[in-house]
Amino acid sequence: MAEVVLLTVIKKIGAALANGAAIQASVQFSKYATQLIELHRSMGRVVMELRVMHDVLSQMDIRNRNNPVYEGWLDEVRKVAHVMEDMVDEYLHQVGGEHHMGCCFYLKKVLRRPRSLLSLNQIASDVKETEKDLAHLSETKNRWVSMINNGDTSSSNYIVKRSHDLASISRSLDEEDLVGVDKNRQILEQWLGGKDGECSVITLYGMGGLGKTALAANVYRKERDKFQCHACVSVSQTYSREDVLRSIIKELFDKVDVPSNIAVVDITYLEDTLKRFLEQKKYLIILDDVWTPEAFDDLSRALLCNDKGSSLLITTREGDVASLASRGHILTLEALPEDKAWNLFCKKSFSRETNHECPEDLKPLSKEIVSKCKGLPLAIVSVGSLLNVREKTVEEWRRINDQLSWEIINNSRLGHIRNVLHLSFIYLPTYLKSCFLYCSLFPEDYLFRRKQLVRLWMAEGFILEKGVSTLEEVGEGYLKELVSRNMLQLVSRNPCGRMRRFRMHDIIRELAVDLCKKDHFGVDYMVDKCGGYLQMDERRLIVHKLNKDIQQSFSSVRGLRTFITLDKNMPSLTLLPLLSEKSRYMTVLELSGLPIEKIPDAIGDLFNLRHLGLRNTKVKLLPKSIEKLSNLMTLDLLNSDIQEVPAGIVKLKNLRHLFAEKYNDHSGRAFLSSRGVCIPKGLHNLTNLQTLEALEAQHESVKQLGELRQLRSLRISNVKGGYCKYLNESLVQMPFLFYLEVGASDKNEVLRLNALPPNLQKLGLNGTLEEGALLRESPLFQNVEQNLYLLYLHWSQLVEDPLPSLCRLTNLTVLHFTSAYNGEKLVFCTGWFPKLKNLFLGDLPNLKVLDIHRGAIVRLETLYLVNLSMTEVPFGIEFLMPLQALVFLEITRDFLALLHQYSGLAGMQWQHSLRD
Repeated sequence: MAEVVLLTVIKKIGAALANGAAIQASVQFSKYATQLIELHRSMGRVVMELRVMHDVLSQMDIRNRNNPVYEGWLDEVRKVAHVMEDMVDEYLHQVGGEHHMGCCFYLKKVLRRPRSLLSLNQIASDVKETEKDLAHLSETKNRWVSMINNGDTSSSNYIVKRSHDLASISRSLDEEDLVGVDKNRQILEQWLGGKDGECSVITLYGMGGLGKTALAANVYRKERDKFQCHACVSVSQTYSREDVLRSIIKELFDKVDVPSNIAVVDITYLEDTLKRFLEQKKYLIILDDVWTPEAFDDLSRALLCNDKGSSLLITTREGDVASLASRGHILTLEALPEDKAWNLFCKKSFSRETNHECPEDLKPLSKEIVSKCKGLPLAIVSVGSLLNVREKTVEEWRRINDQLSWEIINNSRLGHIRNVLHLSFIYLPTYLKSCFLYCSLFPEDYLFRRKQLVRLWMAEGFILEKGVSTLEEVGEGYLKELVSRNMLQLVSRNPCGRMRRFRMHDIIRELAVDLCKKDHFGVDYMVDKCGGYLQMDERRLIVHKLNKDIQQSFSSVRGLRTFITLDKNMPSLTLLPLLSEKSRYMTVLELSGLPIEKIPDAIGDLFNLRHLGLRNTKVKLLPKSIEKLSNLMTLDLLNSDIQEVPAGIVKLKNLRHLFAEKYNDHSGRAFLSSRGVCIPKGLHNLTNLQTLEALEAQHESVKQLGELRQLRSLRISNVKGGYCKYLNESLVQMPFLFYLEVGASDKNEVLRLNALPPNLQKLGLNGTLEEGALLRESPLFQNVEQNLYLLYLHWSQLVEDPLPSLCRLTNLTVLHFTSAYNGEKLVFCTGWFPKLKNLFLGDLPNLKVLDIHRGAIVRLETLYLVNLSMTEVPFGIEFLMPLQALVFLEITRDFLALLHQYSGLAGMQWQHSLRD
């Protein structure tokens, strides 16, 4: 949507004006004050016009997207916005040197390059031209575009009406039309038949197209006669409170005793009438398609919560609404499993065949088509109905399968799919639209990682500041909101329950990709699909697959802002010089996994760069020019061959995330399984740094760590005993630190840590611990007893059983011991570690006995026992069953025999491997 582009430009102009105000006040720019003031006024007028355009476009009906007049005008708006974005970036580059590099340096630079001041004059002239272009576009819209809107440009009435039509169809479906609903129907019927004294609110929750309305209507028809009165009404986004209450009254009164003046009375009368009628009745009311908690609050005020066993059933695709349910009364619908999806498809595609049997020659292609629907009932029904009227030939089936994406976007018979899912997009806030569209540029079934995705959004400028929250925290809130709205699917959580991985439903992705292309938001590039060439005005490019040199494909691209490659085999010899030459406004450059060995000096010319990803490349050195990337926020060098970064890196004051660890042993069992990078003097300048993984400790850098008070995540290796005093002093100055990993320089060095930051949640210690470090009276864990949920101890040389001391960490969910304990016995007593989910015990050569009392580690899900010398099966292991994973690695044949003989493991699933 064009409003997404406009919002980006509006934010950038706001930043430019804030920057400009500071420059005007500067003595060094006093002689250019008149020109700068006029430039800022022009920018102010432009941003005012863009804001109005943004607000208007946010309300435009999406059906206008297929009108060539409107689309042509919209395309011109985007072009002007993109030109303005380039100008603002150039302006910030020209005047920003004073702030990023120091005043004297900037003035010397200007004296050496007098053309820089001419550039400011050119920018001022270009901004005035943009003002004229915007004025012309406004006139054009008033003159021509308004003629094709038929006076109706308020919010998406057409699609809402079509969705109401679909809801009416869904409510009228017969029993045999519903597939895979038996379990959910049974749950709803059980809840509706609850105790008479309770009034319950039930929510039916899931993404658009899952069949919420159909299921609710089916249950309603079966259960309504058990209630004294009943009503089923649709709410939707554009509901009128008065109209919904009138509809409820008409249905409750059974259309016979409806007050004659119902059409003209005010809202107060409607509410009072409804309350009086429901006061002594057991009622069932369904509110279908509720979008906001405010809508529920508006309507529920008139729905008396009596003690007659009444029920209110709400269908919604919004998590905030679903959470309004009575305790334990949220029913979340999921996609159909493979067998149910197949049954539904056959019912619709072969409705005239005996038993709806699919012909054998069509089965392979039919399976592929069903797979592409990803269990979404609306998609399966729509595509199946389309195929039902087509020729039942392999050629026709193959044609539909090959162009299914096109059919979903363009075929009028599949319009219901588009309308239902477009509604979810239309009512996203603009800031979420950018984030959502961005995700669609990645391949089907791509697994997004929370932190990585938020960093990319942050670099793109999608995330708005909110109070004192960091951009990362706001971005995580965006992710939660997209999941809550069913625009992204949550795949997994980490051991402490935080969202970790996500994906986008394929059908939603197809619709989003279409929006991206029409708005030139970005493109997902595959050489087989794109034909090898890119359009000139593409802003974002994510390469899925490329089987030739990219130079020919890039020949016409000028305004590229984002380049991400997911094809690790892509030829890369000419890539970086080409990008530096063609795309000087580049914001995101993600080259992880490419066989790149050298970064050219020209990388420093990408002054707008905010994200540089070189993870898993073969790069050994960064050029000195990296210090010119003053806007850089994320530098990802993880597992590259870089051992030391240039001294100028400490000039990157906007840097927030630095990943520079190199893994030597991915299992993590070796003593020196990874190393960090050395950062010379000036580390204390990086005051915005939140992630530092990993720092190769040096005396000076450890002393300066305390200045990095925004750190959230710190991994530091090569720590000598003599550094610990300074490390302790630094750690207590990091109030936000939640992840800390400390590695000693060798096995003989002792880690003498005596204090941890109070908000620490994850801790890894790799090296010999000071004697008594884990005793109850030790101060080490005093500040973090309630917060710590992950603890890794490696090569700790512990002699005493540490569990009696560690059991005070009652919220611990992950505990790993690797070569950490030299004793012969470990005992888990009753009540210890009540939240532990993951336990790893590895390389403990002296351990003979593992004793687990009944009632200990009661929530354990995974247990790994690796390379242990136990001669007996762990006592009490049967108390832990069932586990999600029980794994014995590198065991002897004798121990394997004991496992087979142990009755406590009878019928349990477990895995093992033998020692070499």
